[in-house]
Amino acid sequence: MFLCIERAINYKPQIMKTIEIATPIEILSFDELNEIEQNVVNEAREATRRSYAPYSRFNVGAAIVLDNGEVITGANQENVAYPSGICAERVACYYAHARYPEARFVMIAISARGTDGNEIDHPISPCGACRQALLEYETIAGHDIAVLLVGKSEIYRLPSVKSLLPLAFSDF
Repeated sequence: MFLCIERAINYKPQIMKTIEIATPIEILSFDELNEIEQNVVNEAREATRRSYAPYSRFNVGAAIVLDNGEVITGANQENVAYPSGICAERVACYYAHARYPEARFVMIAISARGTDGNEIDHPISPCGACRQALLEYETIAGHDIAVLLVGKSEIYRLPSVKSLLPLAFSDF
């Protein structure tokens, strides 16, 4: 039996294909962003102040730019009946679509303040559930949605939500 397990572990097919997945990430300062990007980053940073996070004390804010020019924000909302809370990204995207169902997402910025109350040093990334939810709205939009992950001194700019979730589940 152990010999069979060893063979299975060490088995190498003669013909193997590989797929390489690469995500381009631009690392920028706030001053390197254009005016629209600076505005959405500021909105995400401000949204962290509307977070309700008495349990984790990790305050997250998100801001979405719509193609009609509106900027919709959201903040994480926790609840003692875990996991009844919801992340900032999903608060923003669900509200944006409920409020403006015909509008399409153009860009999202995500920011956070840590348990010390200060903006975190390094950019954060959305959880898997938020990535999947945002990907659905990117699919609805029919174009890439730019992503700005915000830290205190640097901002990551990604070309799309899909770049955060390669090989994503989709029924589209």
